[in-house]
Order: sequence, then C-alpha cells, then structure tokens
Amino acid sequence: MNTFRYPQGHALIVGIAAYHHIPQLPDVVLSDARDVAAVLGSPQYCGYDPANITQLIDDAATRRAVLAGLRDLADRTGPDDTACIYFSGHGALIKGTEESSLLTVDCVASDLSGTSISATELSDALYQIKARRLIIFLDACHAAGAGALKSATSIDRLDSGFSDKTLSRLVVGAGRALMASSRSSETSLIMGGACNSVFTAALLEGLRGAADRHEEGVIKVFDLFEYVAHQVPRLTDDAQHPIFKASQLEQNFPVALSRGGAKAPSLTSIEDGTDVNDAWQSLASILPVLYPSGPSDQEVWERAGGDVSRLRLHNSGRASWFSALKMLAQGGGGGGVSIYSLTDVVLEDFPNNPELINFQKTRR
Repeated sequence: MNTFRYPQGHALIVGIAAYHHIPQLPDVVLSDARDVAAVLGSPQYCGYDPANITQLIDDAATRRAVLAGLRDLADRTGPDDTACIYFSGHGALIKGTEESSLLTVDCVASDLSGTSISATELSDALYQIKARRLIIFLDACHAAGAGALKSATSIDRLDSGFSDKTLSRLVVGAGRALMASSRSSETSLIMGGACNSVFTAALLEGLRGAADRHEEGVIKVFDLFEYVAHQVPRLTDDAQHPIFKASQLEQNFPVALSRGGAKAPSLTSIEDGTDVNDAWQSLASILPVLYPSGPSDQEVWERAGGDVSRLRLHNSGRASWFSALKMLAQGGGGGGVSIYSLTDVVLEDFPNNPELINFQKTRR
C-alpha cells in the first residue's frame, strides 16, 4: 500500500441525520460524512493523516462539540496548512431575513441562539483559523428532509438552506473558498437507493482523483469545483447546481493529494521552450505543495543523494524549500544531490506532474 501522506491536511467532518428535536434526515447523510473522512484519510487517495481528521457524527455533533471542533482546527493549523470543513445536515434560514444557521443535533427551534450555530458565530470561528488554504463544503437542504423542515409547525419561521449573504460572509479573507451543494432555490438531491447524496458523490469522485485533470498528483480547489459543478447538473437532469464562493482567492491551491482514481481528460498540454528561469520558479512553487513539510518530507532530499544536516531549518516547509533550492543552485546540499537527481526522485512519486516534466525538458 502506498503510504505517501499530506501531513498538512486537517479536517473537521460533521454529519447529522438523527436530530433530537427537529425532522430527521436520511442515513445517507451519515454515509456522506464518513465517506468524505475515509477518502481524505486514505493514503491511496488524499493522504491526510487520520489523526488530523475529526469526525462528529449524529449525537456527537452538538453545538458545543462543533464549536469546540472549530477551535481545535484553529489551534492545530498554521499558515502553511490546508483546513477542510465538511458539513452535511440541516441548514436553516430565518424567514424574512438573510440570517442562516447550522442546525446541530441538539437544536431546539424555540432556542436557535442557544442550540444552533449562527452565521456570525461560524464566521468568527473561521476567522480564527490561520491556514492560508481553507475550504468549506456544505451539503445541506436535503430533498428528503427539506419539505418536513418547512412544514413542521414548531419551526414554521424557518426555511431550509443558506442565504447568499451568509455564504459570502463565510469566505471573507485570503485563501478561503466554499462549495455549497445547491442554489438557495434548490434542494440537495439524494437519488433512490444511492449510497451518497449527488453532491457528495461527485465530491468523492473528484477527491479520489477525477478532479486531477492535469494528472499533477494534487487535487486543486478550482479543478475540484469545476468537476463537481459539471457532474451534479448532469446527474440531476439540471435540477441542482452547486455554487462556489471565494472573496480573495488568487491561487488554485491544493486541497489534497491525488493518488488514484480515474482522471478527467487533460485540457492543457506542456509547451516546449519554456524559459529556464520560469521553470525554476515553477519548481520552487510546486515542491512545497508536493512535500509541504520541506526537503525532509518523505526523505525526498536524502533519496536524491542530499544531506539534510546541511540544510537550514525554517518555520515553514515553503521557506525550507526556498533555502534548499538556493543552496542547490549554488552547488551545495551535500552528498551527490543535484537538480537532476532531485527532479528524478520527485517524478518517481509524481510521474505525471506537468511542471516537473517541463522543468526536465528545459534543463536537459
């Protein structure tokens, strides 16, 4: 089994079907949450360390526990990490307003402020997460539960789903993105007999490798949404359309590793004649993504013939890579390491990465 890991990936997964005081959702919701956690934590797919994945399922997903999970995510992630939050359950919109809430398992309709998580609270909790790569997945407003939620007399002041204003508020700040399962006027569909909701099924396919359309060895945020946004309307006869929100997202940042699964057709090809300086910049950009802990990650530097004791230690993997590549360009690095031996080793791990292939072309 391939044990390659993405150690800087952290996730909080919440799935709620058996609500205590409001209409329940089908058990597919729980399968969605568990399957997302399993794919993220699989060394054959996304490579997250399972120890970095917190699951809150049904009774465990109280208001207090979810808020504590968000605080824990903020405490254990740094700027160079990727933070992933997945929620499958009821989302509620207070009628006549644009205020939305995540409904936790202990939600009581008569006490929303004390038994659910408001958009303001959620936004404040997200602000505390310092990871420069934060992705939120919301699979709410399920068709199997939406009608019951809207018609229940005890909560007749609520509608299902999240307002556009709420979703936009959740992604304020750089490096933050959100994918919601459907437009506010739609429901998140579950096909009869299916193991997953349509949105999460497409998301899982993407994370298993189908969204890695360039076969780079990483799943990137824009590519993942492009895949999901194409698949969901196709599978629902154009009845459901995922939406994407990001306010200051300039980079197509990595969400996870891509270690398997069917690949979507590549839409671009490698061009010959790239400037050498551009290729070096590309290498300096891609290595911190593939080996986020630095040159010692997966012993890549040693496998390339280098001596890690020669390298300077830095607080982030990206800074360590910049320092190591600068040393390598000056003929240092220890042992027999060279730019050629390094790229050869990296290409063994990521044989289809176009930046690395292009770099080799320009240097040989």
